[in-house]
Amino acid sequence: MKNNWSFLEKLQLDGAIRIELVENVPIFRASSTTIEKIEALLAKQKELSLTLNETNELDEFEELDDYLSLVNRIVRNALQKDG
Repeated sequence: MKNNWSFLEKLQLDGAIRIELVENVPIFRASSTTIEKIEALLAKQKELSLTLNETNELDEFEELDDYLSLVNRIVRNALQKDG
């Protein structure tokens, strides 16, 4: 896995991640702005070729989704264990 600290730092500054409570469990999700960016890239990918930068950005969003899923599982498991 490549080092994506600059990408992750940028996401924090852009408000790319939001936290919502679901049944008193904090769930980390992509913000509506991030989802719009992903949807725009996917739509463009269906119609045209993405640039290298756009392909990298889409890959980074996929990695972000993996990170958020992992964090959400860890949080859920920790709260279930404590509860």
